Amino acid sequence: MTRHQPILQTFAAIALASAAVAGCGSSNNNSSSTTTTQKPAADVSGRVSVVGVWTAEEQKSFQAVLDGFKKKYPKITVKYNPAGDNVPTVLGTAVQGGNPPDLATIAQPGLIAEFQKKGALKPLDFAKADLQTNYPADFIKLGTIAGKQYSFVFKGANKSTVWNNVQAFTNAGVSAPKTWDEFTQAAKTLKASGTPAFAVGGADGWTLTDLFENIYLRQAGPDKYDQLSQHTIKWTDASVKDALKTMAQVIGDQSNIVGGKSEALQTDFPTAVSQVFVDPAKAAMIIEGDFVPGVVAGKTKLKAGTGYNVFPFPAIGSTEGFVVGGGDSLVMFKDTPAGQALVKYLASPEAAGIWVRRGGFSSPNKNVPESAYPDATTRTTATAIAAAKTFRFDMSDLAPAAFGGTPGQGEWKILQDFLANPSDVNGTATKLEASAAKAYK
Repeated sequence: MTRHQPILQTFAAIALASAAVAGCGSSNNNSSSTTTTQKPAADVSGRVSVVGVWTAEEQKSFQAVLDGFKKKYPKITVKYNPAGDNVPTVLGTAVQGGNPPDLATIAQPGLIAEFQKKGALKPLDFAKADLQTNYPADFIKLGTIAGKQYSFVFKGANKSTVWNNVQAFTNAGVSAPKTWDEFTQAAKTLKASGTPAFAVGGADGWTLTDLFENIYLRQAGPDKYDQLSQHTIKWTDASVKDALKTMAQVIGDQSNIVGGKSEALQTDFPTAVSQVFVDPAKAAMIIEGDFVPGVVAGKTKLKAGTGYNVFPFPAIGSTEGFVVGGGDSLVMFKDTPAGQALVKYLASPEAAGIWVRRGGFSSPNKNVPESAYPDATTRTTATAIAAAKTFRFDMSDLAPAAFGGTPGQGEWKILQDFLANPSDVNGTATKLEASAAKAYK
């Protein structure tokens, strides 16, 4: 995951990543193809380049999915280029340069809308029948712009989960809290037992936006959440400041975070997860989505249920069953027969099932059987989205990328600054509003 870097190094990395994208483009540059008749798998050939957000263990799992595709389409070669948090910058540079990849996975619907508005995306209407068969209506609607399908969520996420080290909870004599008051009290008890309550991957700013959004949805309510998502209310609104004050109850006690604020700001998300998924625990909890176990798959000796466990993000008031979710959506920049074949494959329960069985994956594909999930813990979290009383998509992912989805700027950077100084509620709200106002123009 992305860490802070000197600005010249950042621009150099962007240039290298953009060159990698340009160097592995499709061998078929027919960007206006409108093929509607799918050839038999053995007859489809070509090269497909994909830029995506998945790195480390997630990259390995996606490669397993691509290996399954290769068995069906032996004449198609797929080159996956992991860009991590830099996907918005890498794709933006590639599109501006006129040589984007064939396909990409994007975590921010706001960024997808920006690319569609620029005319950079190709519709996925050729896969509409597959999507209608396999996806719930809400997810089809999410990927629809101006009546055409431009994306679909391949990898979903329930971001309203808290993962805990079972032994740390046992040693402290605490159980899974259901309410916010119980949650903050459990954190104090864990600290008193000798184990910091929280691991925080502060080097990756998106982890802090997830925490804020979970608090905001429960504290301000879904209507305010929608208004803030659309920037029809300002980030200086009292509801934002109240949520920041509540957020400070988690990050404000630096002695209850592994290494305090200085270490947290240098800790990436995978490292933060490993601090909880170890015996003895370095931290008792990490607040993050249902994809957490997949980050340490093959790297931890802890087992689901006995070594680590999960509980829903605690209710604030009468908000049990509220879920903030996200997802990585597939989009197409170049329409080719080989690209269409991969899109239709990724829309299938077969493709999703490969990653589901590996763990760390929640599929919105309704035809993936629950039995495919590797254990009861992940099965519970992965299927919670459909059962949510109130569901909202990750707010930062709905925002323009300049505000909600780019390392080193916007909401990510401002909330990192807030982690460093959790007492600066008013200043943080003012900075958030200034950045949002500029991005939403």
